[in-house]
Amino acid sequence: MSEQQFKYDYIVVGRWRNRDQVNAVKQALRDAGKRVYCFTDHSYEGDGIKFDAQDANIEAGMAAMESLTDWQTNPTFRQIFENDMNGLKNAKALIMVLPAGVSAHTELGVAYGMGKKCYGIGVPEKPETLYLIFDAIYPDIKTFLEQVA
Repeated sequence: MSEQQFKYDYIVVGRWRNRDQVNAVKQALRDAGKRVYCFTDHSYEGDGIKFDAQDANIEAGMAAMESLTDWQTNPTFRQIFENDMNGLKNAKALIMVLPAGVSAHTELGVAYGMGKKCYGIGVPEKPETLYLIFDAIYPDIKTFLEQVA
């Protein structure tokens, strides 16, 4: 039986509020020749959601999204979910940039359940028993690239 072919080597997850670090990890991986899916590559506008990946003030977009009352039926919210889940399904492994938010932790659990390798980059804010999901946690992207990629 042949190994499954993936569109991406890695999906990089984290939080929008930590996007500078997420983007640094994403770029370092790409510079190393890796294929990467990352949520920060996408911008969205519609149905009360406005995320511009280049916008320096991400707080307005976050506040609007966090206050949605129709999130379960919102088409743009659904599109964000589908894009990220497709990126996850099509990636060989997951990298979570710490600190990370609830969505990134959910994606970590999904990746683990799919049998994917899971790596952390950064320092955990506090010990969590479920961080044993990680195959390894590296202090920075340089160390990860030297030891894994």
